[in-house]
Amino acid sequence: MATLRRAAFLNPGRDLAGGVDLARLAEALGYESVWVTHGSGRDSFLVLAAYGAATTRLGLGNGVVPIYPRHPVTMAQAALTLSEVTGGRFTLGLGVSHRASMEAMLGLSLREPLAVMREYVAVLRGALGGTVAFAGRHYRVTWSLAVPERPAAPPLYLAALSRNMLELAGEIADGVVLWLCSPGYVRDVAVPALERGRARAGKTLAGFEIVAAVPLAISDDAPGALVAFRAELARYLALPFYRAMLEASGLGKELALFDRSGEVAEELTRAVGAVGAAEAGRSFVRAYREAGVTLPAIRPITFPDAPWYRRTLEEASHW
Repeated sequence: MATLRRAAFLNPGRDLAGGVDLARLAEALGYESVWVTHGSGRDSFLVLAAYGAATTRLGLGNGVVPIYPRHPVTMAQAALTLSEVTGGRFTLGLGVSHRASMEAMLGLSLREPLAVMREYVAVLRGALGGTVAFAGRHYRVTWSLAVPERPAAPPLYLAALSRNMLELAGEIADGVVLWLCSPGYVRDVAVPALERGRARAGKTLAGFEIVAAVPLAISDDAPGALVAFRAELARYLALPFYRAMLEASGLGKELALFDRSGEVAEELTRAVGAVGAAEAGRSFVRAYREAGVTLPAIRPITFPDAPWYRRTLEEASHW
């Protein structure tokens, strides 16, 4: 029987040293790779550099870096450097983020995300290859990497929720990173959209990585873990990209309840995560694999100081 692959999302929480310790644990437990978010937390490139310095074989991925605050050439420089520092263990994950983050928080304009992402990746691919000459609607770049020997370019994955972004990921990327997509959404929406994108590029899904974050809390205190998960989910239910995906997942009634009362329905938590007994978590991971996910990434709910965090990593390492 083939060995089942698994990854983990490791949020350092309040203590980067604790995150580094968890990266060592993940490597010892046999996880293939660890992933970190970027958003409004620590710089994911630097966190992964710390994880890489503490490990020897563990793959390292950011899931994901927003594109609008960082020019594609600057992104390529960071990616090439981290790939070199970690001996080629790095995977670059990109996403458009959300209007609330880009516009309200940073004062940037999140416009034409599909068109911008297509041009961004074109410039980035050139820069990762050492030279880029590009003239488009959103980027005009002439640049060359001024080092004697170019480091190897890392694989490039896109975050995607909508059908259109999923198709674009299939067409122009090496993989996709999914978050809060239920197994049913992966099977019925994501995989067909990725297949359409691959077909546009004259390719199949063979060799294309589908990473899905799998929120879990293996705990004897299921009610306590569920309260924490509901609080964590609430902030996503106000973001339009997630709402559209959850609506397409058949969770419109649960979204309406949240809009009326601020309550995160238990049906919604069960659709996108698993809390409680180990068997529930094992079944949830299995459902993602059966839906077409090639690399389920165990994502312990909340932060490393939660009582279930380390136990979840340890138990899931056997699935």
